[in-house]
Amino acid sequence: MYDAVVLDKDGVLVGRTSFDTLREAAWDAFVSAGVEDPDLAHVDDVAVGVDPATLTTICERYDLDPTEFWRIRDEVASAAQIDAARRGQKTPYEDVDALRFIDASLGVVSSNQQATVDAVLDHFGLSERFEIAYGREPSIASLSRKKPSPYYLERALDALDAETAIFVGDNESDIRAADNADIDSAFVRRPHRRSTELTCQPTYEIDDLHDLVSICGRGPVDDSRE
Repeated sequence: MYDAVVLDKDGVLVGRTSFDTLREAAWDAFVSAGVEDPDLAHVDDVAVGVDPATLTTICERYDLDPTEFWRIRDEVASAAQIDAARRGQKTPYEDVDALRFIDASLGVVSSNQQATVDAVLDHFGLSERFEIAYGREPSIASLSRKKPSPYYLERALDALDAETAIFVGDNESDIRAADNADIDSAFVRRPHRRSTELTCQPTYEIDDLHDLVSICGRGPVDDSRE
């Protein structure tokens, strides 16, 4: 049915990183940049979902260079998430193995750092399951390319040479990115999304990745990937 199946990473393939971990990493980034006692509201702002305008305003408040501060922040946040995976605080979902039965090219597109995507997939032995895996580069420009922008998703589709595709995610931004890329979408109702009320309409709503197999069709299992 599809040439390619592309999946988000956090909340779809592996568990999400706790906000406390991301907040601590953001605090450490300020300290590393020479700000010993940042406003907690500013720490929270740069921990998750920051946009370029907000980042610039916060950096002006502390007389920081936005480009350099964001480089530090992304490096510290990436290291914290990789450490969480290695400590068993962030693990793959049990149904990830169902991807073996999908007869289509597989890819990953995440709004997380490229370094985080690569390290986490590699740590859990998932890298070889996917032909491509795209995350953000450590630059301010990447903040405007995150989902719902289709920027990284379209790069993935080009790399996979896919004419038909579906994007699987657990956030509205994933669904909107798929819409913006003019492809189908599947919203995974993981436990943390059971009661989520969507304001946009995915092509499919699924409980787990086993449901994705029934949508995309069953293919031969490649035991060499085990």
